[in-house]
Amino acid sequence: MKKSKIAIIDTGSANLHSVLKACKRVGTNVSITSNKKDLYKSDGIIFPGVGSSDAVMNYVEKNNLINTITTLMDKGHAFLNICLGMQVLFNSSEEGNKKGLGFIDGEVKKFQRDNKNINLKIPHMGWNTVNFKSTHTIFNGVPNKSNFYFVHSYYCKPKENKYFLGETNYGISFCSVSVKKNVIATQFHPEKSGDLGLEIYDNFTKKVSG
Repeated sequence: MKKSKIAIIDTGSANLHSVLKACKRVGTNVSITSNKKDLYKSDGIIFPGVGSSDAVMNYVEKNNLINTITTLMDKGHAFLNICLGMQVLFNSSEEGNKKGLGFIDGEVKKFQRDNKNINLKIPHMGWNTVNFKSTHTIFNGVPNKSNFYFVHSYYCKPKENKYFLGETNYGISFCSVSVKKNVIATQFHPEKSGDLGLEIYDNFTKKVSG
């Protein structure tokens, strides 16, 4: 098996080096880049994110990466999108004014307190359960209803259920894993989720190794 080359997109966000460290722990040949040539030469791409959707979209736009990213996604290149990286896959977000990539039809909504959830803390922060609605190789060795680490105030709402692979409950049941073509997206942070999170990075590495 060849050693895969993984490119982490430089989104200007704070958790890039945590993702880099997690990938290196599972033996991945990985680097952080904002160079479109590196993305085309990669076997797989990780799109992480911490911060605001407008800031991340502005950053990748500034580096002329949007067309490269969407072209590679459409062609079936392997992607792992994390947290805000998942949210920017959708058409729009209540967090900001800029459009998302529009790769998955749907919107990003903010958690709301109501009479049933008057004490709901926002952001949703800490460990929570993910219920897999169907199987996927990215979760090989990961038991259903495992706990992963979340930090977010907004959640994704795909228009089509076929892109809704995993769900988590926090006041409401929301989409915590979405998959379309070769793009896998998690609302939780694998790099903050201990051994099971490392298993996801290892599975992604194996997936792109062929």
